[in-house]
Amino acid sequence: MSAAATLWHTWSLRHDCDRPFAMSDSVTTITASLIIIGNEILSGRTQDTNLASLAQRLNPIGIPLREVRVIADDQAMIVATVNELRARDRYVFTTGGIGPTHDDITAGSVAAAFGVPLVRDPDAVRLLESHYPSGHLNEARLRMATVPEGSRLIANPVSRAPGFQIGNVFVLAGVPRIMQAMLDDVIPRLQGGPAMLSRTVRCHLAEGVLAAQLGALQDRLPAIAIGSYPFGLPPAKPGTNLVLRGTDASALDAAVIELCAILRVLGGDAEVVSD
Repeated sequence: MSAAATLWHTWSLRHDCDRPFAMSDSVTTITASLIIIGNEILSGRTQDTNLASLAQRLNPIGIPLREVRVIADDQAMIVATVNELRARDRYVFTTGGIGPTHDDITAGSVAAAFGVPLVRDPDAVRLLESHYPSGHLNEARLRMATVPEGSRLIANPVSRAPGFQIGNVFVLAGVPRIMQAMLDDVIPRLQGGPAMLSRTVRCHLAEGVLAAQLGALQDRLPAIAIGSYPFGLPPAKPGTNLVLRGTDASALDAAVIELCAILRVLGGDAEVVSD
């Protein structure tokens, strides 16, 4: 086992239990939110892909994303957003702003949101020391070992600089490859609910033709979320993909049968294209 791997193994043994956190009594369902932090996202220079990566990992364990916000590298905005969402949702994730440069202000902003100081974590320092050659771990890079007091580190097997968890807030890197690798350490810490299932029904009817019947079906089936997504622009024949989502497989399958019957009555076809 390499020195770096040994260090990760030792770190994992010492941090094997989640620290307790306080949560608002208003949080009664298992939901999550994502805060994407970065001026480069808002400017359009960088396109975010972390939203899709996170949702694809959370949905199978029954933790739907309730909201996503994209905000600037602004401490007051980060503090306000973190405090609002952590009081509402079971889990809050942030991406971006934990690097070594002056504009990486997420760690300090999250510390301010929790009312705790920033501290240099000795485990994080050792992880960085295992990654950089001797003499290359400068003060700027050591900023990546600075986390809010009381945090638990999040493993980063790509570049070693860790993310961190404080309370129900998980602070992740903005670089997609690193963020995705960090999720491998985060997902086992989460307590989910019933997995969200989905079915897609495709038909060659325009949305305007089926809107009334679709709305009535949604009213009858409040436990099933029904989304309508048109495809085919003129001169192509118009069509609609109808996505049904829910946690009860039997109820979902019954809804698909009812929907297909409605589409055929309206003169359309109905093809279940995915589950």
